[in-house]
Amino acid sequence: MLKTIITHPQILEALGQSGHFAQVVIADGNFPFKAMGGPNASTVYLNFRPGLLDAEQVLDGLLEMVNIQGAIVMQPPAGIEPDIHLRYREKLGTQVEWKTMERWAFYDQIKSPQTTLLIATGEQRRFANLILTVGVVKLPEESGF
Repeated sequence: MLKTIITHPQILEALGQSGHFAQVVIADGNFPFKAMGGPNASTVYLNFRPGLLDAEQVLDGLLEMVNIQGAIVMQPPAGIEPDIHLRYREKLGTQVEWKTMERWAFYDQIKSPQTTLLIATGEQRRFANLILTVGVVKLPEESGF
């Protein structure tokens, strides 16, 4: 059987159909999925109950499956640094471009045709929605192997 860390059939299908520059959204439990899905986005519901699965667990799984070149979060109010953003940056590392966007620009970005997958989580922390940009698979000579 499959030896990948993710075995969810819809997620595998959506990732398989995504390419370089495709966007994958990890969304919290309050995200308005019907209103925000773009024309090419598949929605996968992993929000069984509050707290299960959380956004970090989903991110960990995705990082095992695809290369990520960029990440975007919603800009929080001035003076607030959400812990979840710090956790994301730690998990993504310094090689991933990090951006924040104003709320409505962030939602417009999710509605774009580049979004191929929306993943509903049971995440309860505020400002947990995360847009990931899929990167390329590097050749061995590019990776230093």
